Amino acid sequence: MTEAPSTATAPVALPHIASLRGGAIDAISSPDLTLKTALAQETAMRWFARRLSLRSPLDPPLPDRPGRPDKPELVPPKLVEKRSLHTVKGRIAILHAIAHIELNAVDLALDIVARYATEPVPHSFFDGWMQVAFEEAKHFRMVRTRLNDLGADYGDMPAHDGLWQAAHATRNDLTARLAVVPLILEARGLDVTPSLQAKMRETGDHETAAVLDVIYNDEKGHVAIGAKWFRFLCARERKDPAATFKDLVRANFRGALKPPFNDLARAEAGLTPSFYRSLTSTSNA
Repeated sequence: MTEAPSTATAPVALPHIASLRGGAIDAISSPDLTLKTALAQETAMRWFARRLSLRSPLDPPLPDRPGRPDKPELVPPKLVEKRSLHTVKGRIAILHAIAHIELNAVDLALDIVARYATEPVPHSFFDGWMQVAFEEAKHFRMVRTRLNDLGADYGDMPAHDGLWQAAHATRNDLTARLAVVPLILEARGLDVTPSLQAKMRETGDHETAAVLDVIYNDEKGHVAIGAKWFRFLCARERKDPAATFKDLVRANFRGALKPPFNDLARAEAGLTPSFYRSLTSTSNA
């Protein structure tokens, strides 16, 4: 059984949680981000303690899109302004982008649990993804707190919708979802975060670097969970994991996989170069 992680949580009134699936759907649906993250973590802890059934007839319907506040405005990726990390405004912009990624990651982990609650997989599958949801909620709160320290908040700047669009494209295929979300999108974080940590330290922003340390170490585990269950599904269907990954990426992911890759961190998470090296020129309309 997975142990419930510990973290400080601000008091918030939670609705009745009927089941793991019901709690995940309620969290996804909530536009109140404090409630969303609290629900994600409370549902995870009750599931780890085996105080919830997997699903219930009382579960609400799974929404097509996660609940969101009025801000940030969602714009095409090319319209999200890039700034220098050597200014406070630039660091706020980077932190805002990271907060948006982490918020989407909360909903993506919960969506895997809720959407695939009828899949014939072991209960440990849901242990892993609720661990991810719990930690992504922790990450969002940490980054939002750091934004507040710098006089800003999540929603102050525009953001893009590419992460949820990638999830929506794989909503009918669990193996494809695992290929695209943890093994491409989350693995990308392993590639880019070390250099971002170094740049934050160069600017003297050790507080932000410390937040990125936590995120980086947790994300290794998230990619490992994705790789574990991707290999499990491939083995069950007697498919080669690396070849299946390439086929699914070509069918479901737009654009190329961009080097440089953090081969060591990826390998530690179970994602070896045989999966992704030949896909750096992949491009789909």
